[in-house]
Amino acid sequence: MKVGKRQSAAAGIAVAALLGVAACGSDNNSDNASGSTPSAAGTSAATISCATGSVSGSGSSAQKNAMDQWVKDYTAKCSGAQIQYASVGSGAGRNAFIAKQVDFAGSDSALADPQKAQADAVCTGGSAIDIPTVAGPITLIYNLSGVSTLKLSPSLVAKIFSGTITKWDDPAIKAENSGVSLPSTPIQAIHRSDSSGTTDNFSKFMHGAAPADYPTDHSSDWKAPGGQGAKGSDGVTSVVKSTAGAIGYVEQSYADNAGLPTAEIKNANGEYVKPSTAAASKGLSSATVADGNDLKVTFDYSAKVAGAYPIYLISYEIVCTAGQDPAKAGLVKSFLTYATSDAGQSSIVDVGYAPLPSSLATKVRGVIATLP
Repeated sequence: MKVGKRQSAAAGIAVAALLGVAACGSDNNSDNASGSTPSAAGTSAATISCATGSVSGSGSSAQKNAMDQWVKDYTAKCSGAQIQYASVGSGAGRNAFIAKQVDFAGSDSALADPQKAQADAVCTGGSAIDIPTVAGPITLIYNLSGVSTLKLSPSLVAKIFSGTITKWDDPAIKAENSGVSLPSTPIQAIHRSDSSGTTDNFSKFMHGAAPADYPTDHSSDWKAPGGQGAKGSDGVTSVVKSTAGAIGYVEQSYADNAGLPTAEIKNANGEYVKPSTAAASKGLSSATVADGNDLKVTFDYSAKVAGAYPIYLISYEIVCTAGQDPAKAGLVKSFLTYATSDAGQSSIVDVGYAPLPSSLATKVRGVIATLP
């Protein structure tokens, strides 16, 4: 992976290009059935230091396919471990963590008050922190017969999902798609019905890149008028696939698995770019990461980066720095050590995700190493 550039200390770490690590990662892992926690403090861990026991997590559907891969790999090496992950949406995952129903939560949005304070209260003697584990593009999948190429500016995206534009042959869409025969089919804009970090990131993009056309502030819960809701990324994908004229937002792995076309999105540099991990990595190159152990990532949608795909997310695991059952804490630490290692990050490339940039991955591994 390419090494990330550092911005000022106050701004944190600049997120660098996300590709390249796939060729470097090794899956040459070995077992340690002693039940100990990993000893490879902050390294890229070429081995899995197995822990035993049972833990559960829930939350982000964006990271479901990555989580499935990690659980499969880890439990294949570590027969004494059981790891369950329920893809219920980021909001439900955060709520389950606060209610002490799960040992970690997957979320596509970092904790914010009042939930941050509630999550901290769960971690007796410590705090709840956000650990980035996966990155990737958010795609706009669509179902338009005979239309294999679709170009959309942030303004058009915002108008479509806020209900201002309602027909596919609207002059504004036609103006950006010269030579494409667009039908007069009504637009069916599909959004998440559950509390979702993907929604939060998608609405951040619309509000940040086209505030005049999407004045609604970003939120994990859909706030714009109109449209049709569907639960989870699976639900959005299913509705789009079965509905003529539909368009929805999902992570690239869902678009790839469903075989649906994806729109090219205009970036701040004036280019229409198809979603890919390579293009999303260029978009993320302008992002910054907070200092300290709570690794929140902030995006800059106004940055002019050539070839950048402008809609993306980083997904986190929410864990306690202290106060968790020691047996469960050891397995969570061991599992996350593997997930964020070169091998773990390489394993998810083929299911539509970008590995963490090396600068961020190094910091992530250092934080994981401090966990109990």
